[in-house]
Amino acid sequence: MLNVAVLVSGGGTNLQAIIDSIESGRITGARIAAVISNNKNAYALTRARKHNLTAVCISPKDYETREQFNEALLEYLVNAGIDLIVLAGYLVVVPKIIIERFKNRIINIHPSLIPSFCGTGYYGLKVHEAALKRGVKVSGATVHFVDEGTDTGPILMQKAVEVLPDDTPETLQRRIMEQAEWVLLPAAIDAIANGRVTLKDNIAAVINGGHVE
Repeated sequence: MLNVAVLVSGGGTNLQAIIDSIESGRITGARIAAVISNNKNAYALTRARKHNLTAVCISPKDYETREQFNEALLEYLVNAGIDLIVLAGYLVVVPKIIIERFKNRIINIHPSLIPSFCGTGYYGLKVHEAALKRGVKVSGATVHFVDEGTDTGPILMQKAVEVLPDDTPETLQRRIMEQAEWVLLPAAIDAIANGRVTLKDNIAAVINGGHVE
């Protein structure tokens, strides 16, 4: 059984998609061992507690230095026996010590088709504002492994979503969440939990059912 930690800063809609997928059997071989937020008021923590999941706040604000926070977060993850870290709207930079300790065991969901509209400064509505400003006809979401860069790790899964002529950043964000993010993240966790992911020469692949509708 894969022990998953979901790290989230806000409402936790992607967390809810993971919870629902585990409860419905669309994710097998994995359990949420901890939901961790840097924000004590994050609704994601409430979502977790409603499903009797361990929910904790580990915030940089509670430590004198960022190094102390990094060490505390790493210590919690190790002591909880975490096998996979899932970043689901987590707005804190993951420190090098955690990336090294959990090499190829951290995934992130980004609301665009990487390498478009990603990297430093591209988060939340900013991604969709940039996509609409550029006039793209297709956007989507990407699940990728996390390395020391920003959105630069190996791409695991992607799903395209049509951009409509009358879209606003808010409507595009919602459609990408519903049609891509809430589909991709559970599928990626299930693939990892069931040993269907390969990683070679910085290229990730999903075998036996890697296509996501």
